[in-house]
Amino acid sequence: MQASDYTGHVEPRGAPLHRSIEHGAAIVTMTKLSVGPMDNNCYVLTDSDAGTGIVIDAANDAERIIGVVGDVRITAIVTTHGHQDHWQALAEVARATGAAVVHHSADAARIPVAADRTVDQWDTVNFGTATVEIRHTPGHTDGSICVVLSGAAEGTPPATTHVFTGDTLFPGGPGRTQDATQFELIMRSLRERLFVLPDDTWVYPGHGDDTTLGHERGELDRWQARGW
Repeated sequence: MQASDYTGHVEPRGAPLHRSIEHGAAIVTMTKLSVGPMDNNCYVLTDSDAGTGIVIDAANDAERIIGVVGDVRITAIVTTHGHQDHWQALAEVARATGAAVVHHSADAARIPVAADRTVDQWDTVNFGTATVEIRHTPGHTDGSICVVLSGAAEGTPPATTHVFTGDTLFPGGPGRTQDATQFELIMRSLRERLFVLPDDTWVYPGHGDDTTLGHERGELDRWQARGW
């Protein structure tokens, strides 16, 4: 795939997109696919040399996810938060791959598959020689997390960071919150946990198209003022 081919847009239940990311000595292949009736994004990250990877949000369409995984040895399935549309394929994909189930303890009651490991702010998840870092970003749910991968990708500057945000951040604003208290919490999460990353940080949300922090940063005060 050429750099210009990666658009960040996948059609609902359409063909997946692939992107290569230089991550230290590793080459991480990122696969993005849309699953389920709510157009959820599922991501598969693979250390290409080791043949080892992780899944972020086994949301639906287990057979499609398993097909995309193929021969990759999945060591962990990370669920970004406990809303039902983000874990409906979790049990089946975990059974098929033998991967550890990973999520934040604050959302454990929402997820019907018990965690083999719970994670919190600054924890890491390894696959092969590659590593992702967890950011705890409560607001959409108490246990919402984002997954950060460092490295340069096709079509991005050399030091680009990549963050998989679940429903914490989308193009155009934060994810839905239930009340003013939760809205203040998600805005604090954005300002203190995500927007401390560089402008060229590439954002892969739980639904829809990608964005960058630089594209969204100037809107933070407007989001705060509008209250959603």
